[in-house]
Amino acid sequence: MDSAARDRLAFVLIAPGEPLEVREAAAVELAAAGDRRAFETLALLLNYRDESRAVSAADALLRLADPRTGRAAAALVTNDLRTAYALPAIRLLAELRAPEAVPALAGTLERLAGEAPLVHERIALACVEALAGLEPTPASRRALRAAAGHPRLAEAATAALGEG
Repeated sequence: MDSAARDRLAFVLIAPGEPLEVREAAAVELAAAGDRRAFETLALLLNYRDESRAVSAADALLRLADPRTGRAAAALVTNDLRTAYALPAIRLLAELRAPEAVPALAGTLERLAGEAPLVHERIALACVEALAGLEPTPASRRALRAAAGHPRLAEAATAALGEG
């Protein structure tokens, strides 16, 4: 894609009145071209309630390989008000293997494992799975041990600790 085409797509991201679908398509195309002007739009879409939009944004962010992505995904994962929508960001952090991944995932898992009843089981299990695929740290082991004490997370957390 030539620079004029990328400039036209970048303009779509800031033009008033553009529908969300059009902005999303432009951001995904820019990311595929390696144009970092897509980052902010994609980071916002990663935080979107519609999981298909957030998954699309996560895929595009992974391809974009912008160094800000790990921090943005970690901020979403650790935001207590966005927990229900954090699944694509959790998976993105695990794929990125970003330095922010383990602290964000471990902290979120510890918080969720302390819930009774477990309100966000799907999110907690995603944190367990993500931590299982990352290099173990004291923080990740502590979070997985806390999760192992929760009946709904015990099997997955025990397996992630290598004890199952």
